[in-house]
Amino acid sequence: MPQGAGKAWHASPPGLLLAVRVTPKGGRDAIEGVIELADGGRALKVRVRAVPSEGEANAALIALLARALGVAPRAIALVAGANGRIKRLRIAGEGAALAARLDELCAALPAA
Repeated sequence: MPQGAGKAWHASPPGLLLAVRVTPKGGRDAIEGVIELADGGRALKVRVRAVPSEGEANAALIALLARALGVAPRAIALVAGANGRIKRLRIAGEGAALAARLDELCAALPAA
């Protein structure tokens, strides 16, 4: 697994809780792996092309994650961090299957 591949997510009924660090105006839409935060926690590192105004970056983040996880965008709810780079998302669905999909996505990323 890529560097920092600890868990930034955990299954929590009825789905999965996910910590994300978003870089808006990142030049491309991409999931880049798991990073360690200053507080020792972990987050999925994501960049989006959208600007951070009027919720555009949040909408782009949700759309990207929905495509990557094979869920509908309405299954993803932003529960914390709407105006910050660090966000908490709840993804509705089978938590274990969503966690396995995130594991696969991160394992397929090139090492940093």
